[in-house]
Amino acid sequence: MIGVSTYLESGARWGVWELEAALLPVGYPRLIQRAGGLAAMLPPDDTRYAAEAVARLDGLVIAGGPDVEPVRYGAEREPRTGPPAPERDAWELALIEAALAARVPLLGICRGMQLLNVALGGTLVQHIDGHAEAVGVFGGHGVKPVPGSLYAGVVPEESFVPTYHHQAVDRLGEGLVPSAYAADGTVEAVELPSADWVLGVQWHPEMGEDVRVMRALVEAATRS
Repeated sequence: MIGVSTYLESGARWGVWELEAALLPVGYPRLIQRAGGLAAMLPPDDTRYAAEAVARLDGLVIAGGPDVEPVRYGAEREPRTGPPAPERDAWELALIEAALAARVPLLGICRGMQLLNVALGGTLVQHIDGHAEAVGVFGGHGVKPVPGSLYAGVVPEESFVPTYHHQAVDRLGEGLVPSAYAADGTVEAVELPSADWVLGVQWHPEMGEDVRVMRALVEAATRS
């Protein structure tokens, strides 16, 4: 059972309805399913319940989404940083902390990788260019694994990945190490060697065909 965090949107439309909704692009649960897992959506909740939620899971995915609020890492908002999502920030940080404490396998995707870094005391670059095609359009570029890393054990070769981000890791959080880079030197994956299985990737595997990263999470979850 792989839990995946969700968006909280003030107005989503389906049929005759337009209501507040907890939602998630279908690529996330489909990727989990294709990798052999069962997907459970985790909408934002009171942070007091994060440990209880994680205790019922075999693995956790923190999904992509809006920019992390800069106050979370002690910075002032820059002009190109997006609007905050405080409920989601608080809930996902609590989920990450609970997963790390319980040694539940954890995968952060895009925002999820950035939030993992922030949870461990790291900071973010609030804007970089060249990692998104256009507004609402996924691009792609190559990422090169760091030899000997957890990620390199899953995807040993340089690969072309779907991308859509304008923020990146700046100062690494405590214990995190880079495990993949883009050609421009941007850290594209991080991992926590002291944990059983903790990985963050800057790209969006749910928008591609390669299931290896998610399958590795599912396999780690079956062993935990």
